[in-house]
Amino acid sequence: MRRTLIALLVAAAPVALYAAVPAMPAYVTAAVADTSRPDPDRATDVNRKPAETLAFAGVKPGMTVGEFYPGGGYFTRMLSDVVGPKGHIYGMENLRWGDPKADKAVIDAAKGGNVSIEAAAFGTVRFPKPLDLAWVTQNYHDLKIAKYGVVDTVAFDRGVFNSLKPGGTFFILDHEAPAGTDVAGITRLHRIERSQVIAEVMSVGFKLVDEGTFLRRPSDDHTLSIFDPKVRGQTDQYALKFVKPIRR
Repeated sequence: MRRTLIALLVAAAPVALYAAVPAMPAYVTAAVADTSRPDPDRATDVNRKPAETLAFAGVKPGMTVGEFYPGGGYFTRMLSDVVGPKGHIYGMENLRWGDPKADKAVIDAAKGGNVSIEAAAFGTVRFPKPLDLAWVTQNYHDLKIAKYGVVDTVAFDRGVFNSLKPGGTFFILDHEAPAGTDVAGITRLHRIERSQVIAEVMSVGFKLVDEGTFLRRPSDDHTLSIFDPKVRGQTDQYALKFVKPIRR
């Protein structure tokens, strides 16, 4: 039944996807080139392609962004640079794995004080104002892993939907999984099927409007954990852009 539902929902998604990544905005280029970024972060850029990621997600100056699970702030610092003094990044961290010192370092590094980070129970969706963009990279699959906190991902998606302004964007980037991967497989591999993510997110009212292929890697062995040395840093990843319709 679950596979049938997924197939039906994915089939209903727009067919005109895989649009070309837009021309790189100067504010994205500047954010990635910021020399204040930690060296370990900059060293991973070749694998993570942050410029393409930021441009595809559509983050712009002045935006209010809700970033789920910023970790050490790899993207938070760049998002902060892009949105600038008229925007704000609200980080929502998992209470079980949050690092207050790392969060403070990210907040302190933000130009103009435009970053705040709150730690809460996993799956919490709570922001002080409506968002232009909700962002989760390489962590949607973690919402399925019970040891991090039991989360109803459809309820999570609904919370994200309600937190966005009409026309707002929900951006998800994650590691592709083999067809039919169940929760046990997600837990073992730290991967989730693109089709499952699309089905869940669309079920609460989002529209899939674009898909980025800039981190697609056909050579990846989907049966290996993302932490396996054979594929670590070189996994096959999909980028999905969903929009909250202005009218439902």
